[in-house]
Amino acid sequence: MTEPFPGGGLALADRIALTDLVHRYAALVDDRDLAGLGALFTADAVLRQPRPPEEMAPVDEIGGRDAIVRNFARLEGLRTTQHAVVGTVFTAGPPGQAWGRVACIAHHVSGPDARLVDHAWHLTYEDAYRRTGDAWLIAERTLWLSWIEKRTVGAVRPR
Repeated sequence: MTEPFPGGGLALADRIALTDLVHRYAALVDDRDLAGLGALFTADAVLRQPRPPEEMAPVDEIGGRDAIVRNFARLEGLRTTQHAVVGTVFTAGPPGQAWGRVACIAHHVSGPDARLVDHAWHLTYEDAYRRTGDAWLIAERTLWLSWIEKRTVGAVRPR
């Protein structure tokens, strides 16, 4: 039997699975693998997000896995993205539930080759996770933007 991880009340195996879940989310967003991304959410998941730069706090709520996947399709308009998970904290909830705080820097590159721009979002996800069968899935994800940096980019590798 796995002992709970000190400080968060989660077994080490659960902590590893949740860490993999949030890193997998970042990779699938960057790869534009919408089917894979959808598989990380519960069917009734909720995503709350801001409308930057006008609204930095979450103001839009999207309910259901299919609607969340459709929301991510808008990333196709970007040249590339890179989501770097820079910190995670997980806490046990009632059986089969957990919460997480995930710090991330999300780069969003757009524009023509001669005028590429990176909008780097410094953000925090506040998550609720639910165990479904043997897997942890995202049941709720709330995105909080702290600040946005804008800079020029010299080149982008084609996707």
